[in-house]
Amino acid sequence: MIKVVISGCLGKMGRVVKEVIATRNDCEVVAGIDVAAVKDYDFTVYNKPSELSEKPDVIVDFSHPSALDDLLEYALTNGCALVLASTGYSSEQVAKINSSSKQIPIFFTANMSLGINLLCELAKKAASVLGGQYDIEIIERHHNLKLDAPSGTALMLADAINESCDNAYNYVYDRHSVRQKRDKAEIGIHSVRGGTIVGDHDIIFAGRDEVITLSHSAASKEVFAVGAVNAAVFMADKPAGLYSMADMI
Repeated sequence: MIKVVISGCLGKMGRVVKEVIATRNDCEVVAGIDVAAVKDYDFTVYNKPSELSEKPDVIVDFSHPSALDDLLEYALTNGCALVLASTGYSSEQVAKINSSSKQIPIFFTANMSLGINLLCELAKKAASVLGGQYDIEIIERHHNLKLDAPSGTALMLADAINESCDNAYNYVYDRHSVRQKRDKAEIGIHSVRGGTIVGDHDIIFAGRDEVITLSHSAASKEVFAVGAVNAAVFMADKPAGLYSMADMI
């Protein structure tokens, strides 16, 4: 039985991860980490990883980028795997993740959904075929409580497209102050925040007299929780390295 600690266990995603694990027989939650630690919960909840008395095989994190340093320190000291499912990491934090993965196994992806990762592969294929003949725009829509913009998934999609085209594109996030024609060498990225939208992503390839749109819509947060739990089981016996959804599937 794989022992899992949920970081951010009292948040919306942390609670869904707990519910998903409860339906499985290959893993169990042994403890949780949350800034609002409580004792009257299904398992012991600690403020910080350093306070854990139960050593996990894997820590699944759905908390906040500010928790990264403590998680990396604990994992490096205790040799456990990390599944990092939070979004909004800075470039400096991503560098820390890459560096730490040389010593411990880390699963890191901007989106835990299998469908989104398939969308990413389709977008790369489309970009390689359509080349510079089509303008590329990405629109992401999320609920009104999401803090970061654009979403990590939108950036993941843009990066995948850019890498498949030899990094020929620049990103443009806002056009209201730009009084000029659209540059061919750009990917427009736009954010919408409203209501309870779980997560919608559209990739638009706009050409002469035709438009091709690749879309993904998440109906509930459970798709991300299921992906994260699958990643936790996948990572339990892995050697040091940086892993993603592509490795798991």
